[in-house]
Amino acid sequence: MEQLFSEGIKNTPSSFIREILKTTAQSDVISFAGGLPNPVSFPMRELNDSTNRVITTYESKVFQYGTTEGHDDLRAYIAKRYKEKHNLDYDKEDILITTGSQQALDLLGKVLINKKDAVAIEKPGYLGAIQSCSMYQPDFLEIELNENGLNTEMLQHCLSSRHVKFLYTVPNFQNPTGITYTQKNRDEICALMSHYQTFLVEDDPYGDLRFDGEDLPYIGAGKLRNSVLLGSISKIITPGFRLGWICTKNKELMNYLVIAKQASDLHSNIFAQYIICDYLQHNDLNEHIKKIRTLYKTQSDAMLTAMEEFFPSDVTFTRPQGGMFMWATLPNGQSSVELFKKASAERVVFVPGDPFYTNITNAPTMRLNYTNSDPVTIREGIRRIAAVM
Repeated sequence: MEQLFSEGIKNTPSSFIREILKTTAQSDVISFAGGLPNPVSFPMRELNDSTNRVITTYESKVFQYGTTEGHDDLRAYIAKRYKEKHNLDYDKEDILITTGSQQALDLLGKVLINKKDAVAIEKPGYLGAIQSCSMYQPDFLEIELNENGLNTEMLQHCLSSRHVKFLYTVPNFQNPTGITYTQKNRDEICALMSHYQTFLVEDDPYGDLRFDGEDLPYIGAGKLRNSVLLGSISKIITPGFRLGWICTKNKELMNYLVIAKQASDLHSNIFAQYIICDYLQHNDLNEHIKKIRTLYKTQSDAMLTAMEEFFPSDVTFTRPQGGMFMWATLPNGQSSVELFKKASAERVVFVPGDPFYTNITNAPTMRLNYTNSDPVTIREGIRRIAAVM
């Protein structure tokens, strides 16, 4: 049967996190593995009100096919919010609604990547991007991350030695490390990218979740012609509706993205788009986000405090200013995969570092999610991990 399957699918790894989540449904397992928003943050009553209101107001229209680009009022709201929050000159024609930002990555792969094309990604990088791009069999060029952001010397070498189709970044509270690119690093990347015909993809699912420090402007949005900005409601309203978006003022790219989406699914869930649009029109999103920030600050502090108390002194970890993740590094090249096996036996799980690289096994690193556990559970989970270190 093997010869019947495409090289693209055989080249694509399964999602390590999805596999972990299958095995951690038991109530006695403490999981720091998923990138799950805390369910107490879901505005269920308000979404129920919006659901009833859109059915009453629009009747059968919300159950009919929609346009590929997405619900006009929702696209206009997204453009307006970027204008108000980031002074970016988007209009609704610059917005394409997608089935989560994961589909945005898939559409970019469809439109931009031929087999063996060069794609630059962070090292370590978001495993969903690695998995999505792998379908199109590119050559991954990994750019090292440090506490300030991307290694710009490595980036310059990659850009000058290969024709790189796009650079994929998560500049705010990066997944998996939790780091945020500094202003200086952003400026250096923008200056470099301005000299090359390479798309800069800034994925920003966590930017609204800052609980320390000050917001920073995007790297290329509003500055570079080949800028692409990805967003999502998953971390600020609900992930279950699977709604995200692509923003770009590059008309040629947008035209191809729309064609690719037509070929993929015609359009994203139009009912969900009407509900979210109504929710945004009738509720104060900023006030809702403030509550999430306060919650996540408490959970982040609980995890940092527990790691400082229980982890051996030679285990290092990041201290995020927002988002959902921390990144820990074991000493002397110890394998986080082996640690994962031992921790699993103690009914606590995390994500070993391996899936966040394209060619590393038994990495000494691991990702820890703090947003889906209360402080007492976080403390106990960290204690269990430390006990088997």
